[in-house]
Amino acid sequence: MLKASMAGLAGLSLPGLLRDRARADGPRSSNKAVILLWMAGGPSHIDTWDPKPGRSTQNRGPFDVIPTKLPGVFFCEHLPKQAAMLDKFTIIRSVDARFSNHEPNRVFQTANREAEPRLSPSGDMYPAIGSIVAKHHGANRAAIPPYVAFQTSRSHIAHGGYLGTRFDPFIANRAAKLPIYTDVGVDTGRTTEADFFRLPGELSQSRLLDRRALLTDLDGLRRRIGRSESIEALDRYGHEAVELLIGRRAQEAFNLSSEPQATRDRYGKHLWCQQALLARRLVEAGVAFVTIDLSYHSASGTWDTHGDNIPPYGGISKGLKPLLPLFDHLITTLVADLDQRGRLDDVLVIAMGEFGRTPMMGTQGSSDGRDHWPVVMSMSLAGGGLRHGQVIGATDADGGHIKDRPVTPGDLAATIYRHMGVPLETTYLDTTGRPRWIIEDGSPIAELS
Repeated sequence: MLKASMAGLAGLSLPGLLRDRARADGPRSSNKAVILLWMAGGPSHIDTWDPKPGRSTQNRGPFDVIPTKLPGVFFCEHLPKQAAMLDKFTIIRSVDARFSNHEPNRVFQTANREAEPRLSPSGDMYPAIGSIVAKHHGANRAAIPPYVAFQTSRSHIAHGGYLGTRFDPFIANRAAKLPIYTDVGVDTGRTTEADFFRLPGELSQSRLLDRRALLTDLDGLRRRIGRSESIEALDRYGHEAVELLIGRRAQEAFNLSSEPQATRDRYGKHLWCQQALLARRLVEAGVAFVTIDLSYHSASGTWDTHGDNIPPYGGISKGLKPLLPLFDHLITTLVADLDQRGRLDDVLVIAMGEFGRTPMMGTQGSSDGRDHWPVVMSMSLAGGGLRHGQVIGATDADGGHIKDRPVTPGDLAATIYRHMGVPLETTYLDTTGRPRWIIEDGSPIAELS
């Protein structure tokens, strides 16, 4: 009876996961968190945060520029809200994206240049930054997953790798009711089922609680016979597993209908905007790391703007242009909301993709697209209690190469780990038992301190 009762609860697959996470070393239970807005496909740096006015049209692209809140700093004309809030942001224009690729997108999400499965047999095994945070920081509250992702494609999101599947992200697509879009960004009018918290078949909440009560009684009997760490652990983590499935905290975090209508209206009805609102709710509920896969389709990513002759990506005018006002609204609404709620110093918001785009338009037989350009890219950061209102680094005249202050994937990861209280000298073991550093080439970005 004892074995059957334990197996019934262990069948949830959650008690062991929660127990393994709790065994990890390192600081825990702070309010620190990260929201990663993953621009899958690689946004053009020249047509967003690092414009080149005065250059030829083939180089500068079709967009005009606008001034920002920082004197002498200009953005693409389609990012007016972020330009007006640049005192809340840092733009890094000199990010070294060498070896980064997509499908899968691993280098920047793991901070390891060898995490490129197309070139390295072990490229898929390097753990995500979010997985490292899940192990060595954990969730900020019990019965909440530490690492959550809204995923369009598994190839867009890094996972636990060498750490094991227990540190994979909790894929949140089925946990909330969200609009369903086609792979070219058309709202179908349908929504997801949000059935993750729906217990299967005849297993009702009351029946699950009855099982829990039976297990508790049997555990009490077992403890009277002889104490066992495994039984005591099952009692604690089994309880957390039940709480995750039927407890109010996790379900409430994913329930957008409980958000004030004014806030929901401010974010808007678009899928990505609703996911951003959910990300804010999740970090308030105790999630430590949230990744939003900003892509409609599951191939290389919506931001992969090779040209209008290469659907469904589009080029700069028809592919990138519709994305920018949406992204501008999303990121500024999220940052302003966190600020108004007093959470911006705790939550680090990062927006980036895999690499930049070629300085010259007209790639792959198109006249309006840009190809992959891992030589340099830009990224945007806000919050996290860091020093913002600045631009770090620069590219040369045509935006093709780093001119000043290269920033590596390891530098970004080290900045995240310092924010989350994960020691930079932390290691993990690969499948051969060899220890590997979580940071192999990088240090926290000094200008943000």
